[in-house]
Amino acid sequence: MSNYLLYSTGTNPHRNLALESALMEKIQPGDFCMYLWQNKHTVVIGRNQNAWKECRCELLKEEGGTLARRSTGGGAVYHDLGNLNFTFAASPERYDLNMQLELILDALNSAGLRAEFTGRNDITLDGRKFSGNAFKHTKTCSIQHGTLMVSVNMETLSRYLRPSESKLKAKGVDSVRSRVCNLSEYAPDLTIDKLKELLETVYRAKMGEVTLMREDDLDISQLYPLYSSWEWNYGETPAFDVSLEKRFPWGGVELMLALDKGAVKTATAYTDAMDADLGQKIKSALEGAPYGKELPQRLAFLPEMQAWLEEELPL
Repeated sequence: MSNYLLYSTGTNPHRNLALESALMEKIQPGDFCMYLWQNKHTVVIGRNQNAWKECRCELLKEEGGTLARRSTGGGAVYHDLGNLNFTFAASPERYDLNMQLELILDALNSAGLRAEFTGRNDITLDGRKFSGNAFKHTKTCSIQHGTLMVSVNMETLSRYLRPSESKLKAKGVDSVRSRVCNLSEYAPDLTIDKLKELLETVYRAKMGEVTLMREDDLDISQLYPLYSSWEWNYGETPAFDVSLEKRFPWGGVELMLALDKGAVKTATAYTDAMDADLGQKIKSALEGAPYGKELPQRLAFLPEMQAWLEEELPL
């Protein structure tokens, strides 16, 4: 059983995400690692999101920013150097969400911050979000990763992100900016370096012996080209004959169907659901199906979505 600590020395989001994926591949039975990293001037979208609808992509590019797509589900977030990202990567038997959240909360508590985990993926102070979390599980590794907003430029955050109105209404707020906060608002002396120090202190106290992992220990030669590619980050906006959009308790879905000879030729499902595989599951279920009343039945594993399609699809 080994415990590791990894710091990224760069702020390139594509490289940092490649390092995270390489870390997942390196994890062996009994391993646990905390990875701390930062991205500069970046919008990171979830695995199944439509880049063009979640981010003002052209504006971001014109102003020297970067779009990056992660391998987990969830929604879009803005990263600058006032934000610290954390990743917990562990073999399945050592992955412990309660312990991992406790580690974050204990580090914040030592800075006088009384935070709590709320909803499906948020860590908040006074009901305001400073950390969004996402998750991924494979047979050999599970990860939890998230943001810790210390002194993020809120004007820039609002400038690039554009979530749907239904998402904001579901949160009971009027704008992206109104529902998030910086930790420095509550602890003015807190810096990124100080937060790293607090996290490492708590991590070592909980884990005992910890080995510092080097970036060079991880092979990203195949992963960096993927995470930096236009195809991965943007993808093609598909041609479609039917388009529907709906927000459910577990996340929003934008469904696009292209039809041919009375059947679904292609199905595309953009979603900010936490299940990173959900878009592919919907796609696999619907493609090739006859376009008729039995089509929603293909989504029996998602009863709420099945009922919605039965009402909304122009069958």
